[in-house]
Amino acid sequence: MARRLSRGTPCRHGLLTRCSSLALITYLFNESGGPAQDTEAMEEPQGNVSLHQSTIRGVITVVFSMTLGIVSNIVGLFVLIDAYLQQRRRSKPTFLLFAASLVVTDFFGHVIPGALVIRLYLSGSADPVGTSDGMCQFLGGCMVFFGLCSLFMGCAMAAERCLGVTRPLLHASLVTTTRIKVCLAGIWLAALCVALLPCFHLGSYTYQEPATWCFIKVLSDTEAADVAFVALFSGLGLAAVVVALVCNTVSGLTLVLARMRRIPGSHHSTNSHDIEMVVQLVGVMATSCICWCPLLIIGLMLVIQSYTGSMTEVQSHYKLLMTGVRLAAWNQILDPWVYILLRRTVLRKIYLFIKCRLGWGTTTSHWETSSFASSDKNGTQV
Repeated sequence: MARRLSRGTPCRHGLLTRCSSLALITYLFNESGGPAQDTEAMEEPQGNVSLHQSTIRGVITVVFSMTLGIVSNIVGLFVLIDAYLQQRRRSKPTFLLFAASLVVTDFFGHVIPGALVIRLYLSGSADPVGTSDGMCQFLGGCMVFFGLCSLFMGCAMAAERCLGVTRPLLHASLVTTTRIKVCLAGIWLAALCVALLPCFHLGSYTYQEPATWCFIKVLSDTEAADVAFVALFSGLGLAAVVVALVCNTVSGLTLVLARMRRIPGSHHSTNSHDIEMVVQLVGVMATSCICWCPLLIIGLMLVIQSYTGSMTEVQSHYKLLMTGVRLAAWNQILDPWVYILLRRTVLRKIYLFIKCRLGWGTTTSHWETSSFASSDKNGTQV
C-alpha cells in the first residue's frame, strides 16, 4: 500500500481532504524513510511545469514576432510594387528594386530563423549550451547572412542615391537595372561567404542559453579563430553603417544646397523624388544603427573579454548579448515601415500639419508646391 501511494495517485474528484491525507500517508510510509527525497519528488513536477510555461511563453513571443514581421514585410512590399508601377519610367525604379530586395530579404530573414527557433522550443531536444550540430550551424549562419545582407543593401542604396543626387548624368549612364541585379547578387554572395566561414573552421556557431537559438561563440571557450570571425562580422557591419551615414549626409546636404540656390517659381519634380528617397534612406540607416550597432559592438567586446580571460560574470554578459539579438531582430520588422510611412503623400501631410501648428505663412509655400504638390501631378502624367 505504501509503495502504491508513494508513486502517486491522481486526485480525480477534487477532494482536498483526500489529497491531503494521501500526501501525509505517502510522507510517513515512504520506503526510503527520508523526507528529503519526498521533497525532491514533489518539487520535480513543479520544475517541469515551470519549464513548460517558459516554453509556452517563448513560443508565443516568437510567433507574435514572426506574425508582425510577415505582415509588415508584405504590406511594405505591396507599397513598393505600387510605387514601382507608378514611377517605372523615372530613375526611381533602381532605388525601388533595391528597396524591394531589402524587404524580401528581411521577410525571409525573419521567417526562416523564427521557424527554426520555434522548432527548437517545441522539440526540447537541443544539444547543451556551448555545443553545436547541423541545425545550429544553419540557424547561426542564417542570422549572420541575413544580418549582413540588410546592412550591405542599406549601404548600397545610400551610395546609389548619393551618386544620383551629386552626379546625375554619371548615375544615368552607369546605373541600370541589370547592374543593380548584379550588385544584389554580389551582396548576397558576399554575405553567404562570410556566413559559411565556420564551415572552414574560421569561427563557430554554438547553442546559446537556453539552448533554443544559435549564434557566434563569444561567451566561453573562445579561440583566435572566433575572435577573427566576430571582428570580421562586426567590422563589415559597422563599416556598412558608416558608409551609409556618409553617403546620406552628402545627399542631404546636396539637396539642401540645391534648394537654397533654386530660382523661385521653377519646378523640378525629380527633386521631390530625391527628397523622398533620401528621407527613406535616413530612416533605414537610423533603424540599422539602433537595431544592429548594439549587437555588433557587444559581440566584439564579449569575444575579446572571453579570449583574454577578463570576463567575470557570464550570466550578465549573456543577458547583454540577448538584448542585442532581440534589437537586431526588430530591424526586419521596422524596415518595411520606413517605406510605408515615409512616402510623399505621408510626408506632405506631416509637412502641412507642422505648418498649420507652427503658423507658417506663405513664405514656405514654394517648398510645399515644388516638393510635393507638383511631384504628385507630374507623377500621374508618367
